[in-house]
Parts: sequence; C-alpha cells; structure tokens
Amino acid sequence: MQIYISEESVIKEIQEKFRTLYPYLKLEFYRKPHLKGEYSPEEDKISSDTPIENIRLRNNPGWMDISYYRTAAAVEHDLSYIFGLNAQILRKAGTLWLETIDTDSWTLEELNNAGKPSQRYSLRYPEEPDKE
Repeated sequence: MQIYISEESVIKEIQEKFRTLYPYLKLEFYRKPHLKGEYSPEEDKISSDTPIENIRLRNNPGWMDISYYRTAAAVEHDLSYIFGLNAQILRKAGTLWLETIDTDSWTLEELNNAGKPSQRYSLRYPEEPDKE
C-alpha cells in the first residue's frame, strides 16, 4: 500500500488516501517537526488545502509506503526524511483524535484496530421453559 507524493499534491489528497486505508487514523501535517514523545502544537497544523510544494523541505516526489505492518514512527520518519514533511498520525478514541506519541511503536493496523468503536453485546437470559 503506497501513496504517491508529488509537488502537485495537496495535503487533503494525501489525507483522503490515507483515511481510505485506515478509517480510524488521521494524518496531519505541521510547520515544525515534533520530538519523540512530544505533541505537535495545534497552531502549527497546516491547512488541508495547502499544496505540498509550499511546505516540503525536500523536493523529492515518490511513493510512500503505508503498509499495515509499518509503525506510526516509521511512517512519520519517512515523511520527514524522504519528503521533508512534518507529520503526525492520530488515532480515533471515541469522539476524540489522539496523537500517537505513546503508541508510535504500534503498526498502522494495530492503531486502526484500536480506534474502532468497541462492540457491545447485550446479555440475554434464556427464556423460561414452558411448564406443562
């Protein structure tokens, strides 16, 4: 599973492709990089209608591997190292979106599964047998 990133790409296109594969994860882009274990400030978040050419630090178009077995840390690292993009993966938790700072070592599949709503089962007692 890969996403192609070029100068003509817009952040929203990359985010939509990512969300198609991982509906309980979100990919956000920021003006500044974040250190391991740190949150990215909301005021540094870049608008989704921003063209990639306006924010990337390296002018390398190419394919980005977002396979299910890759960790959040690896994807964020590659976006930075290969494409010069500062990104953060977020996981859905109920109605909130949590940055994956404590779970960067989890795979995209694990994070996506953790974001799924829990299924609640109702416990039903068997009906009373008919007394004859």
